[in-house]
Amino acid sequence: MPRRSLLLLFLLGCAPEPVPVAATPEAPEAAGVHNLHRVSPNLWSGSSPEGNAGFASLQSLGIKTVISVDGAAPVIAIAAKYGLRYVHLPVGYDGIPHKRALEMAKAVRDLPGPVYVHCHHGKHRGPAAAAVIRLCLDPDFTPEQAEAWMKQAGTDPRYTGLFELPKTLKRPTKAELDAAPADFPAVARVADLTRVMVAVDETWDKLKAAKAANWPEPAKSAGDAVLLIEHYREAKRLPQSAEFTKLLAAAETEAGTLEWALRRPDAKSADAAFAASHAICNRCHGEFRDRAK
Repeated sequence: MPRRSLLLLFLLGCAPEPVPVAATPEAPEAAGVHNLHRVSPNLWSGSSPEGNAGFASLQSLGIKTVISVDGAAPVIAIAAKYGLRYVHLPVGYDGIPHKRALEMAKAVRDLPGPVYVHCHHGKHRGPAAAAVIRLCLDPDFTPEQAEAWMKQAGTDPRYTGLFELPKTLKRPTKAELDAAPADFPAVARVADLTRVMVAVDETWDKLKAAKAANWPEPAKSAGDAVLLIEHYREAKRLPQSAEFTKLLAAAETEAGTLEWALRRPDAKSADAAFAASHAICNRCHGEFRDRAK
């Protein structure tokens, strides 16, 4: 064999293999569910099921247990019609606490499967939860595969707290999983408006400190602006007046402008966007904060 061919074979043999995508390529169409993926033989990921059609689709896939990581209360009555058990373990866009990760993994390990895990759209928190579950249960599943899976599912990299999970999660021992809570609530207590507003205030504190320091880490601050957007969206899903909903929509828009400005190398535009966004926040506080229950 020519020396050049031998060299080529040698180089190919030494080349690193690409990281395999965590989930199977299977992403079937199903009525009433979106962004549907089979992550492992016992685990599926997707959006919140829509009415009878969505739950019927899950039943046809053989799903036995549904885990919602969304803040909205699950529709357990419809799920029960199709023989599906619901478990509600909500998480935020800023990451998944270690205790919650253990709860999710234990549910998948111990409850009847296959298991379907979902958030609202099936693109961000749900895929991150699926990645965490596999990292907890499958010793051969790597952080690189977890990140590849989240990218495949369409998880937005702006949610840095979600994308950092594969690298920061400490894999639990069997004893730690065994000791995790096992009550698996069908409907967990979700955040009311006051709790959401507390989260808004905490995020604003970070942005205020960053502005005072002339935005030393604009990418990090842009991530905080993304969290603001999600807090406002969550608040809009809670019962309140049309006037307050309108203000929340405006606040969401301004927070989006702030994020855009922070991703540009122009501090003045970030300052202006910060002022406009904070003005709406102050208006909401003045008109509605004291009435939040």
